[in-house]
Amino acid sequence: MMQPQIILLREGTDTSQGKAQLISNINACMAVVDTVRTTLGPRGMDKLVHDDKGRVTISNDGATIMKLLEIVHPAAKVLVDISASQDAEVGDGTTTVVILAGELLRECKAFVEEGVHPQAIIRAFRAAGALAVQHVRDASVSIGGKDPAEMRSLLQKCAATSLNSKLVSGERDFFAEMVVDAVSALDVETLDMSLLGTKKVQGGGLRDSFLVDGVAFKKTFSYAGFEMQPKAYENPGILLLNIELELKSEKENAEVRLSDPAQYQEIVDAEWNIIYAKLQACADSGAKIVLSRLAIGDLATQFFADRDIFCAGRVAEEDMRRVAAATGARVQTTVSKLQPAVLGTCAKFEEAQVGAERFNLFTGCPRARTATMVLRGGSEQFIDEAERSLHDAIMIVRRALKNAAVVAGGGAIDMEVSRQLRDHARAIPGKAQLFINAFAKALEVIPRQLCDNSGFDATDVLNKLRQKHALKDGSGRNFGVDVSTGGVVDTYEAFVWEPALVKINAITAATEAACLILSVDETVRNPRSEAPDGQAMAGAMAGRGGGRGRGRGRGMRR
Repeated sequence: MMQPQIILLREGTDTSQGKAQLISNINACMAVVDTVRTTLGPRGMDKLVHDDKGRVTISNDGATIMKLLEIVHPAAKVLVDISASQDAEVGDGTTTVVILAGELLRECKAFVEEGVHPQAIIRAFRAAGALAVQHVRDASVSIGGKDPAEMRSLLQKCAATSLNSKLVSGERDFFAEMVVDAVSALDVETLDMSLLGTKKVQGGGLRDSFLVDGVAFKKTFSYAGFEMQPKAYENPGILLLNIELELKSEKENAEVRLSDPAQYQEIVDAEWNIIYAKLQACADSGAKIVLSRLAIGDLATQFFADRDIFCAGRVAEEDMRRVAAATGARVQTTVSKLQPAVLGTCAKFEEAQVGAERFNLFTGCPRARTATMVLRGGSEQFIDEAERSLHDAIMIVRRALKNAAVVAGGGAIDMEVSRQLRDHARAIPGKAQLFINAFAKALEVIPRQLCDNSGFDATDVLNKLRQKHALKDGSGRNFGVDVSTGGVVDTYEAFVWEPALVKINAITAATEAACLILSVDETVRNPRSEAPDGQAMAGAMAGRGGGRGRGRGRGMRR
């Protein structure tokens, strides 16, 4: 007797399951890792990404590249997510976390092919990940509690280590000092990143970049009469508005019926009286600087110029928020009954020329500690990459201030944790010993990739590192790769440091990503969902309507 066919899924749905699907997911992740692998370390190469809109991005930042690649494979998207979370959480180590996750999958691929159950590997990997994190914590050294000068020097070394692998590595000492100055300008309790601004001005060299101890933004569009306004003040009152100060035509069609032509003049005069009343209210408030999110027209510009008041309209929301926080001014949506309490102030305001642009600079702000970095460079892509590099360095310094534990960089901590995991694995019976050994071997990918990217023999360098880390007295625990000579060096003594939090977060995220991909044994995909929205909707409507002109009604039966 024939069994009836049971249909559970919609027609056209593709299902893939079992070992073959798991291997396919691992291969997809390894293909993504191979894309960003060469960007790791001080000698890492850059990637040029050209998108469909014609934008060109040159970067070796892992999170930026992963985001621009627009990966569509569902399993490989996990690597995009962990690089983004690493960037948001600690700001650096985005390439490290992707490479580490890919290497964990590469090591366990052979076990999967031999028929080992994925849950056995997942259990061992989670245990190994927890042990690795504990070993990193044990190996970390706190740089807190130092005097300010020594602490500043240590923070500059952390920033220089981060910048060493970036496009701006040639000026890492210059920018490391700028980054530490910028972060030190913030409130130590909050270290609010929204109060740290970055502005880009094309032209000049990298060393023409400078730090403003306050708020700086590019001069906004201005009308005639702007040049007559003063360009510098000391201790000015600052008024922030979110209203338009210009005469505008009605947005809606309006009809006014007049019985007397003189009434038309009254309507015109009323409009002018309203705008003049607003401008006079601003002038009477005592403010010497008027900034607005919306437009300030030519009439208002001339009015303020006649009264020695500086004004700027269409100021970006981010800049308005920083000016408000720094000067103590409150953004007003009306100019009626302005109180002195709503005005802000700063020690000095000036308009300065930076390259081909003019900038408004507010310094000596009393309410909130804030800073603005003005970056210079020859090309737009170069300045964009410099901004991304400094963001990573700023996040590293910020994390070092909040969590003052650091570990030796250059692959030293990876080799040390790998050795300790191998020692631990020998005491474990059963298959778990193999899986923890595989985890330990995967950690060696960081120093190996640093050697490959620097053009040195990875096998030779790794053998030297294993010999150093195997010393019984522990004197070789901080030895890592010397990318300058192709040998090994005590990276802690060479001030190649990274915050312990970066490494802990990378190991945790990579382990979880590998375990997540190993736990997926089936992929269900509906090809219709991958079609463009219009085609998918048309297909759905056609299938539902059965070819019977939907919506037209049915002819009446006579």
